[in-house]
Amino acid sequence: MSDRSSHWNNVYATKGEAEVSWFQDSPTISIEMIRAANPDHGAAVIDIGGGTSRLVDSLLQAGYRNVAVLDLSANALDAARKRIGPTASLVDWIVADATTWRPARTYDVWHDRAAFHFLIDPCDRAAYVDRLRSAVAPGGQVIIATFAPDGPEKCSGLPVQRHDSASLAAELGPEFEPVETRSETHHTPWDSTQAFQFSRFRRRG
Repeated sequence: MSDRSSHWNNVYATKGEAEVSWFQDSPTISIEMIRAANPDHGAAVIDIGGGTSRLVDSLLQAGYRNVAVLDLSANALDAARKRIGPTASLVDWIVADATTWRPARTYDVWHDRAAFHFLIDPCDRAAYVDRLRSAVAPGGQVIIATFAPDGPEKCSGLPVQRHDSASLAAELGPEFEPVETRSETHHTPWDSTQAFQFSRFRRRG
């Protein structure tokens, strides 16, 4: 088990769903941007670093039926499965590191809220983008949310790499066309605030 996997398994083994700073009762911006990216309920959507996020619940409730969730932590995905109940069987749960994962298929929408910004090593970011290129179909869309340039410098005790839409575009390269950027002031469960930015890109071709 990698150091990253150990860290996140420990986080999800010792903290409840609403005891982490990134908890959202309703992932409104993510859902709105996924619907804008592809409103077809048959679209293949993957949530990278999904953990125990309620995005998967919202996608199922919205009628999406081709959903995958990838996370380093088996503990997180087990907790999400238990929360969702019987309909969890509709979801493809993938325990993997997004920098080393080998995608077995392509997706129409790649969503990542607060995973990419933990990749502070340029080699890790390049490896992530390589997997993204393998997994996103031509014409598919990518939504990445990170701490904004004025957001926190750390999360869960780990340093982060903050981004804006321009720095994300530079990481993804010219084959990904910027479509939309949105800002969010996220309120943590203990009512502090964090500046996030969401960027959406379309793969050319």
